[in-house]
Amino acid sequence: MEIRTHKEIDQTLSGIPTAVETDRFASVVLEITENMKADEKGLVHGGFIFSSGDYCAMLAVNHPNVVLAKAEVKFLKPVRVGEHLFFEGIVTEKNENKRTVEVTAKNEKNEIVFTGKFYCVIPEKHVLDRLAE
Repeated sequence: MEIRTHKEIDQTLSGIPTAVETDRFASVVLEITENMKADEKGLVHGGFIFSSGDYCAMLAVNHPNVVLAKAEVKFLKPVRVGEHLFFEGIVTEKNENKRTVEVTAKNEKNEIVFTGKFYCVIPEKHVLDRLAE
């Protein structure tokens, strides 16, 4: 499993990769921790779930320059502190430098809690290098 993108991401916040098949598939496990909660009942802020879904999509493409252009997501069930989420991302469309990745996250009960369609672009150069020109 060679990870070629997002090498410096904080995996405690965005998930730990469990499989990477370049330009095809990736899976990530996210442990929901106290620092992700949004309220006193332990409800998790959706931004952490989105981040893990985005990271899973980036890993499914696994190109050093891949970036997210657009996402369409659905939060289907609440997530609480102490849970583990299991993300799977599948590259469903390839068109030149564009990729579409469909991501699903399930909880430990095998219930789907999140789905997303992530539209990725692979620029020739790193996006920050392009801004310096």
